[in-house]
Amino acid sequence: MMFKSILALMVMFLHFHPQEAMQGDIADELAANFKQGNSKEIAKGFASSIELIIIDQEDVYNRAQAEQILKDFFLKNPPNKSSIIHKLSNNPNYRLTILSLITKTDKFRVTVTMKKSSNAFQITELRIEPER
Repeated sequence: MMFKSILALMVMFLHFHPQEAMQGDIADELAANFKQGNSKEIAKGFASSIELIIIDQEDVYNRAQAEQILKDFFLKNPPNKSSIIHKLSNNPNYRLTILSLITKTDKFRVTVTMKKSSNAFQITELRIEPER
């Protein structure tokens, strides 16, 4: 009986990938950075070009432009609270995180799409929409 328990534990550890653990909680980091309105930290995860949809403004921007637009969004909408609604992390090359963002004036739904590029996930699409 003891042997089976040890064997089960060993099998569990063999299926654990430290690299995934390091990047496993991108969703938690995103939620924290959105709560703080930290556009600089969020932008560190941007791909070199990113599709940015903020309320009714939609376009593809480079990292610096996208960071500036996000910074402006936070200036107009100072965040109070951010929480994870949903996260998809079972695909090795794709992550999806949906957050609820409550600001001083409004509630937003934030959808972040990430794709793996050179062993790290990069944000390829960021969508901020008024919560319905």
